[in-house]
Amino acid sequence: MLEASLGRNFSHSAFVFRGFPELQKHSRLLALPFSTCYLTMLVGNCLLVYVIRHVERLHSPMYLLICTLCVVDILVVTTILPNTLLGLLFDWDQISLAGCLTQMFFTHFLSSLESTLLLAMALDRYVAICQPLRYAKLMDLSVFVKLLLFTLVRSGSIMATLVALAGSLWFCDSNTIRHCYCDHMALVSLACGSTEKNSVAGLAVIVCFVGMDIPLIFFSYMKILSVVLRAAAAGEERRKAFHTCGTHLIVIMCFYLVGSVTFLSHNLSIPIPTDVNTFMGLMYIVFPATVNPIIYGVRTKEIRNGFFRLFKVREKKIMMVKVSPAGKL
Repeated sequence: MLEASLGRNFSHSAFVFRGFPELQKHSRLLALPFSTCYLTMLVGNCLLVYVIRHVERLHSPMYLLICTLCVVDILVVTTILPNTLLGLLFDWDQISLAGCLTQMFFTHFLSSLESTLLLAMALDRYVAICQPLRYAKLMDLSVFVKLLLFTLVRSGSIMATLVALAGSLWFCDSNTIRHCYCDHMALVSLACGSTEKNSVAGLAVIVCFVGMDIPLIFFSYMKILSVVLRAAAAGEERRKAFHTCGTHLIVIMCFYLVGSVTFLSHNLSIPIPTDVNTFMGLMYIVFPATVNPIIYGVRTKEIRNGFFRLFKVREKKIMMVKVSPAGKL
């Protein structure tokens, strides 16, 4: 009654997530695959970071980028998935406006960092394969630091503007967010005033990241594929080149395409069911983070060798510690 009487002078300070309304009865069952993905993601990425950090041969720009990508993947998934699991398991699905805006900033900020890192990794491979004689000069530590600063400034400034615009809105109608985390347009769609600036800002984000990063990534992989295919005489080497580049591009396109659809579904009034939209919003973040350790770790010969070498040394040390007391006796 109070909210109705105040009308537009009232703005919600707390919100409720309803990401899977049609599957509400099966929410605990739904938590099982997401918790499995989360644990797999944590183990895979932490293991990859550990190997790259402790194997000195892997302290080069390409592997440092992979290591940074792993850290970003852990952070972005941790920003959304634990809260989602708590909501599915224990119905802890409320969040304050300040908490929602904070989660929104870190989710979109870290996702945009991942976009820039994927671009940097593609450009690094392009220089290494297409211009190998200039690689040491073009991809040194100073370039890595400049790239990191550019990434932080670009992502931080754009996402801070996006969140500030969302925080200035008035929420006087429903306080039910039809998502399982604070997606930008999922919150903005609840505003009772004009959201034109927010829609424009959302489109600007897509243009800035998807519109700029994808063409450069695609161009880099096409040039890499062209050089590799010209150099590869055997059919097996050609197949391996297609397989490697194709796998990278599929995961990258999954990240960009699904993310863009979920981000723009409200802007373009795309009629996507809430359950499907929520699932897509989770998968575009969780799926790449889960498979990246396989694509960039298990399938990379240098990292694979570093892993076996590192854990063989650890195993030998453990065996020596166990044997030494017996030897003294």
